[in-house]
Amino acid sequence: MQPKYLFEYAVIRVVPRVEREEFLNIGVILYCAKQKFLQTIYLLDEARLQALYPGLDIDELKEHLCSFERICQGDKAAGPIGKLDIASRFRWLTATRSTVLQTSKVHPGMSEDALVTLNRLFDQLVL
Repeated sequence: MQPKYLFEYAVIRVVPRVEREEFLNIGVILYCAKQKFLQTIYLLDEARLQALYPGLDIDELKEHLCSFERICQGDKAAGPIGKLDIASRFRWLTATRSTVLQTSKVHPGMSEDALVTLNRLFDQLVL
């Protein structure tokens, strides 16, 4: 039997009007220290977002999501945040914000394979 490792995840949400506290789940970010894993997966259903939130700047949202990916990868193009250690990058990405792109509270779990778990959570919480 493979060992199970502690992981943490948060749901990525689009919150177009922060004052209304309405949101649409679009992705998941998962961090597992023991597996040195930090990755995000998302689906940007533009037609659905425009139907629910007319006037939402989809291009700006895409830029922010690309930043999330670069930060997860530790890409130098992500600026100073991308240079932080993996745990600090996860904490920065999941910090509480009042912006259009937010994350849920962080939730823990146990997993043998972080990538499999990320995909399962994405299927359950986004699709």
